[in-house]
Amino acid sequence: MIQEKSAGLILFRIEEGKPCYLLLHYAAGHWDYVKGHVEKNETVEQAALREAREEAGLKHIGVIPGFQESINYYYRKGKELMFKEVVFFVGMTKTSKIVLSHEHTDFAWKSYEEALKLVTFETAKEVLKKAHKFIVTL
Repeated sequence: MIQEKSAGLILFRIEEGKPCYLLLHYAAGHWDYVKGHVEKNETVEQAALREAREEAGLKHIGVIPGFQESINYYYRKGKELMFKEVVFFVGMTKTSKIVLSHEHTDFAWKSYEEALKLVTFETAKEVLKKAHKFIVTL
């Protein structure tokens, strides 16, 4: 079994006093967050910020200390069984402008309630619930 490590950001901005969350529509059809592989000589936080630049064109993000949540899952890559860990951080931006990479077909800034309905995977919903609870207590 091959192991992979990825990093991502639950990105939000404040709109009318409430957090709005960035969701990306992946070419495979699901809605999820900015995330991607951790490269050699890169920390998970550096990887998450790089992925935000590459996937959404976001350069000015404040990672908020105190939140780190991991999800783990298995999937198949051809005949190979893969184990993947994705470490998420919470990041805040002031911009709503997104420049999508070729990996995505659309994006949306959504309220917590809307994001919870739109995000595809149950593990992603659980990360959003924890991140939102963390954000509203700041």
